[in-house]
Amino acid sequence: MKSTIYFPLILILLSACGGKKTTSENTEKAINPNMVTLTAAQLKNASIATGKIGQREISSVLKLNGKIDVPPQNMVSISVPLGGYLRSTKLLPGMHVDKGEAIAVIEDQQYIQLQQDYLTARARIGYLENEYNRQKDLNQSKASSDKVFQQAEAEYRSQQVLISSLAEKLQLIGINARSISASKISRSVNIYSPIAGFVSKVNVNIGKYVSPTEVLFELVNPTDIHLALKVYEKDLAKLYIGQKLTTYTNNEPAKKHDAAILLIGRDLSADRNADVHCHFETYDKTLVPGTYMNAEIQIKNSKASVLPEAAIVRFEGKQYVYRVRGGNQYEMTEVKTGESENGFTEIITPDSETLSGVYVIKGAYALLMAMKNKAE
Repeated sequence: MKSTIYFPLILILLSACGGKKTTSENTEKAINPNMVTLTAAQLKNASIATGKIGQREISSVLKLNGKIDVPPQNMVSISVPLGGYLRSTKLLPGMHVDKGEAIAVIEDQQYIQLQQDYLTARARIGYLENEYNRQKDLNQSKASSDKVFQQAEAEYRSQQVLISSLAEKLQLIGINARSISASKISRSVNIYSPIAGFVSKVNVNIGKYVSPTEVLFELVNPTDIHLALKVYEKDLAKLYIGQKLTTYTNNEPAKKHDAAILLIGRDLSADRNADVHCHFETYDKTLVPGTYMNAEIQIKNSKASVLPEAAIVRFEGKQYVYRVRGGNQYEMTEVKTGESENGFTEIITPDSETLSGVYVIKGAYALLMAMKNKAE
């Protein structure tokens, strides 16, 4: 009798527990925060349109930074081969100079001594030449020994070498050996600019003694400036010589400067990047060497998985799309996006399930508003 009474009770209790479990599962499913369900009226007002992820060619933009540089041949350090005292100069940083313009005057007693040595050597060469010719004639007639003739020849040849070397030294300091004479000896020399450009540095003052290794001035010719960009190793394969790019400074981002890749470095730094040199198509005098610039390069097109831009919503700093789940239900799914072009945005590395899904391509923000109103 007792078995008959307790067995139905056990069945009733098990049935009640099973019912609670089913109800709990339905509740959890119903309160999914990423799911939104629209009524027929809401669906009509939202003008929802759906579609699948497609494949299109998307041009990506590679963003780089670097600074304006000047080729070594357009930068000149001015020094004095023999040293001396700076007597005069008018140079100031930023001043323009022409090629061949006298930019400083250096004086020293060694310049006087060098000119004296040259004039003395040139004056003695006449005597040594005559003595050489006389001994040559005497030697041919056997009136003079070979030793005396060879000595005369050696002195004459040595004097020729001495004159040539002194003339080159004079040329090195800017004095024309043919222009000096006993009455025209100068204690100073002029320093001339080898290029046309601007003064970037002035390292001396009047009256200072400068050694041959000391740099007096630094000049730069900015007409051939170029942009040196830093490119990471992974992006080097995307670039090629002659590739076009657009550059701009941080101060004037709206002012664009067109350029082209001139040289791609093949030596990686410790940070795994290389220098890429770009030449500006039009010289702009407002661009100063050392200025930091940004660059944008359109790299080659590639196939990408895309959705229309209207399919992507931005919420709390993230990007989402709405996937159709059936029964007027839509699930908000976070995605990673890439480049955008012609109204389409790249969906990065979608899996096979994502590729096969159907998504809202129009009216996505209406779904977002419906979710926010529901949450409130």
